[in-house]
Amino acid sequence: MNAVVYKGPHDVAVEEVDEPAIEHPNDVLIDITTTCICGSDLHMYEGRTAAEPGIVFGHENMGIVTEVGEAVSSLEVGDRVVAPFNVACGHCENCEKGYTGFCTNVNPGFAGGAYGYVAMGPYKGGQAEKLRIPYADFNALKLPDGDEHEDSFALLADIFPTGWHGTELANLEAGDSVAIYGAGPVGLMAAYSAKLKGASDIYFVDRVPSRLELAEEHCDATPINFEDGDPVEQIKDLYGGGVDKGVDAVGYQAVDPEKEADSAYDPARENPAVVINNLIRTVRPTGELGIPGLYVPEDPGAPDDMAAQGRLGIDFGLLFEKGQALGTGQCNVKSYNRELRDMIISGRADPSWVVSHRVGLEEAPEMYEAFDNREEGVTKVLLEP
Repeated sequence: MNAVVYKGPHDVAVEEVDEPAIEHPNDVLIDITTTCICGSDLHMYEGRTAAEPGIVFGHENMGIVTEVGEAVSSLEVGDRVVAPFNVACGHCENCEKGYTGFCTNVNPGFAGGAYGYVAMGPYKGGQAEKLRIPYADFNALKLPDGDEHEDSFALLADIFPTGWHGTELANLEAGDSVAIYGAGPVGLMAAYSAKLKGASDIYFVDRVPSRLELAEEHCDATPINFEDGDPVEQIKDLYGGGVDKGVDAVGYQAVDPEKEADSAYDPARENPAVVINNLIRTVRPTGELGIPGLYVPEDPGAPDDMAAQGRLGIDFGLLFEKGQALGTGQCNVKSYNRELRDMIISGRADPSWVVSHRVGLEEAPEMYEAFDNREEGVTKVLLEP
C-alpha cells in the first residue's frame, strides 16, 4: 500500500510499504477514507525530533472497518469509525480515570502512545491506505454510515477534542473572557470551543491574516496580530484589564516578535517561553491557563542550550504573585470525542470550516511544504488515499 514516509528534515515521500495485519484478537483493520496533516507532524518534518527516516506519519485517521480480530465485540466489517490519536489500552489506572493520553500499557517506559509519532510506540501512522487500530473496542469511535460530516468527523481524531481540551485545562465557563495564542488548527478549535461554551469575549493572537480572519468569522473572536505590537497591551487596551482565562495553542516553537530574522518563521525568531509568559501577563490575578501546545523534554533545534533540554525561562514569580493556576498535557481524546461527535450529528457543532484543503495522498509532500511555510489560506489539510 502507499503511505507518507519520513525521509529526513523537510522531506517526505509517498512510498509503498507493507500493509498492516491483525496482530492481536482485539485489533481491527480499516481502509482509510480521511487522514489529516497535523501541526505536530511538522515537528518531525522539520527534523526537530529524534524521528528516524522510514516512519509512516499520520495520527488523525478515520475509515471503514475491513477486518476484525476474533475478540472484537462492538465492531464489525463495514463500520465507519474515527480513531483518537491516543493509542490506549482502556484498563490501566490512567485509562480508567480518563487519562487515555497517558496510558501506561501501550508504550513501555513512557506514559502515552500514538499512531505514526516518534517515541509514541510501534504504531504505524494512517497517512496511508490502511491502518491497524489496536484495542479497537476501546479506541475506535463508531460513526453514522455513509459519508455525511466526513470533514468534521475527521477532526475528532485530534484537533477538535484538543482545542476543547485547552479550554477544559483552563476551566473555561460560560461568561468567561479568554485569550487564545496560536491560530493554527488547534487554536482555531480552541476559539470555536470557547464560543460553543459561551465565552463572553474571545481574543485570538497570531500573525497570519487568513487565520485571524477565520477566527473572527467563525468564532466571534477579536483578532490580535502580534506583529502590530505587544499582544498583551493590545488585549488590555481593548478589554480594560486581564482576561479570565488563557490558552496556549502554540507550544515550544513560538515566534518572538521582538526577534529579527530573515523570514517570519526563521528558527532564529523562536522563544519557547514567550507564549506562556504572555499568557501570565494577559490573564488576571487568580485566572487560569490551559496549555495544550506541545512542549518537549529535548529539542535538537532549540535556540539555546537550556531550551534544548526542555527548560524554559518562565516568569514563575509573576505567576505565583498573581495566584494563577495552569493545566498542561496532551489531550485525552476519549474524554470528549463522543459528545463532540453527537454535537456534530445534531447540528450543534460543525468544525469543518477549518478545513482548507482535501487532496489525494499523492499530494502530501507539496502540502507538507505549504503547511510548514504557513502559506496564506493553508489551515487544515485532509488527505484522501
